[in-house]
Amino acid sequence: MIRMQAIWNGEIIAESDDTVVVEGNHYFPINSIKKEYFEKSDLTSFCGWKGMANYYSVTVNGKTNKDCAWYYAEPNDAAMKIKGMVAFWNGVEVK
Repeated sequence: MIRMQAIWNGEIIAESDDTVVVEGNHYFPINSIKKEYFEKSDLTSFCGWKGMANYYSVTVNGKTNKDCAWYYAEPNDAAMKIKGMVAFWNGVEVK
């Protein structure tokens, strides 16, 4: 397996060798995120076959990136492999 990192504002905010790729997005296990950087936002959405997503903002060195991560706590049956997984967008680099 390849260790994947999610990086924002020069800091690694999540790191795992147990990621899952779904529709081009890398999903990280919830326990791989560095919780000190994350805060749940008020935004939630229902994403088709994937289920209900909760969104998070990330703050690193005083700079906040709002709604740049989402978490599937309750995915639909077809998407159970991403249950408890976090994906990133909006300026977060995954490599």
